Amino acid sequence: MKAAFMRQYFRNRNKHAGAACLAWYMLCVMFFCAFGHAETPFDEKALRLAIEDLLATYPDAYARGDVYLEHLEAYVREGDVERLLRLRRDALLDNPLLRRFDRLLLVKRSERHLGLPQNWEGNSSLPRAGFDNEIAMLRAPWKHARLFTLYRPDKPVFVGDLELHFEGDRILFSMSAPDGPWGIYEMSLDEPTPQALPLIDAPDVDNYEGCYLPDGNIVFSSSAPFVGVPCVTGSSHVTNLYRYDRDSGHIRRLTFEQDHNWCPTVLPSGRILYLRWEYSDIPHFVSRILFHMNPDGTEQMEFYGSNSYWPNSMFYARPIPGSATRFAAIVGGHHGVPRMGELVVFDATKGRREADGVVQRIPGRGQPVTPVLRDNLVDESWPRFLHPWPLSDKYFLVSAKLTPETPWGVYLADVFDNLVLIKEVDRHALFEPIPVMSRPAPPVIPSKVDLERADALVYMADIYEGPGLAGVPPGTVKSLRLFTYHFAYHGMGGQINRIGMDGPWDIKRVLGTTPVEADGSAFFRVPANTPISIQPLDAEGKAIQLMRSWITAMPGETLSCVGCHESQNTAPPPTATLASRREPTEIASWYGPPRGFSFIREVQPALDALCVCWHDGSPDALPDFRPLPPVHPDAGDAP
Repeated sequence: MKAAFMRQYFRNRNKHAGAACLAWYMLCVMFFCAFGHAETPFDEKALRLAIEDLLATYPDAYARGDVYLEHLEAYVREGDVERLLRLRRDALLDNPLLRRFDRLLLVKRSERHLGLPQNWEGNSSLPRAGFDNEIAMLRAPWKHARLFTLYRPDKPVFVGDLELHFEGDRILFSMSAPDGPWGIYEMSLDEPTPQALPLIDAPDVDNYEGCYLPDGNIVFSSSAPFVGVPCVTGSSHVTNLYRYDRDSGHIRRLTFEQDHNWCPTVLPSGRILYLRWEYSDIPHFVSRILFHMNPDGTEQMEFYGSNSYWPNSMFYARPIPGSATRFAAIVGGHHGVPRMGELVVFDATKGRREADGVVQRIPGRGQPVTPVLRDNLVDESWPRFLHPWPLSDKYFLVSAKLTPETPWGVYLADVFDNLVLIKEVDRHALFEPIPVMSRPAPPVIPSKVDLERADALVYMADIYEGPGLAGVPPGTVKSLRLFTYHFAYHGMGGQINRIGMDGPWDIKRVLGTTPVEADGSAFFRVPANTPISIQPLDAEGKAIQLMRSWITAMPGETLSCVGCHESQNTAPPPTATLASRREPTEIASWYGPPRGFSFIREVQPALDALCVCWHDGSPDALPDFRPLPPVHPDAGDAP
């Protein structure tokens, strides 16, 4: 029956290029969705492009490439659909990249509970039990891959977040506990007996998403900061990134964020790539930004997506082998489907904002990717993807669900729009495919942190450089106001506890001010391990702009930037600045010690002194600027 449908498609293809062909194509799509295993409709051009590419790239290793092309011509001419489908599978799974390994790690999990946190959550928000899953191994040959259990927990708890060591002989993974916190475990592939890592040991702290570093240590996510996502009253426990030193057992916090850090992974440069969610003073549903930093926490900066309304999120970003700037990620929304979305390839050298750096959406060969401002960004998008693993800049292993009716399977995807099924299991999802093979470890970046220090230095070359102060005449900015945040704890926050529509959630603590030189440069000392935001001020102390993000410096670090949101793809000015020729300035106090900004404490005294005499609430003197009467502790909130 399938063959009959497709033969009619080819007859129409040969006769027409229009409506009849498209109608039969769509009918075939619906047919494949309803019957048999998940399979994409046959795409002659996509297959031809892939075979030609493999022939050109691997002329010796892809020995049957010419034969595949001859068969493709013959089967298309004959309209032999069954042979075309077999040819597609044979030709694409003969990819030399797949012959570099003979085992594939993955997670097999029942579809009853996929174990995917919502896009504002981490693992801590998942149930502690109720999972039917295991760490499994898929063995070649890939056309008839067999699935074996590597480790199955003795209780119905979550296992996932697989991380393979560079030597390819052991893994890290996260596991929940029915009556305790989440932990990170290490396990040899030859002797699959997990050992818990001695991380932050507390009954109310969850540790997960471990990541091997080139020097043998580990970066991981932890809920130890006790910060909660404010819009859900702190019920989603925020995780920041920590570093675990195996030799000493020392654990040090690397990020100091308002909201989650997700999916740490190591770039070929040796730096750490991770997804950072910013939620202060900006539209929070489009503010998950890819960051990167050194393994010691220094030089934290945007990698992709700052000042962008698209993508909303880029979960499970993985670098393209051998490239410091290209990566694949799952583009998703904020509300809506959890973490899943569209498979997109980026190159930061093309640009780092909106769709400037997009190489291609898969599938989507030759089609432009247009940034779309939408909360539930991918709820209607099919196929859906998770957990990409780039084999090269053109071929990717990925978990995919082609239609609402098909299961999550492991596929080989390519930039030519081919999606070839490697393995699927009825009523189960196959997630997190990772080839079992050794990889060259990235270079070890020496640490720049001085743990004897409690401060750091910040150098800014020219504050007028970049779009943050576009149009502001040079010389306008005379100083910078520095402030930090006090983020809300677990069980705190909420829709009513903020200022304005989608406005600030957190307490701003004013640290003080520091001067800006006539050429726009500044050099000043800041407290380390502290999120710091900046307001440029004019000669009267009025704010010209507000940094709706923050910088964080490690102890002893000298953190530098050019200006306000300048592109990383631009070079700093080659000349010495005024600030670089002097010692760093200390933060000058702002009318007293650092403190949270309070309307009653900071603004009401000015109203009392200057305004109340003219606006005392009488009918002819409105509005009323007199202070509100004190609220009795038992009287509830003030109106």
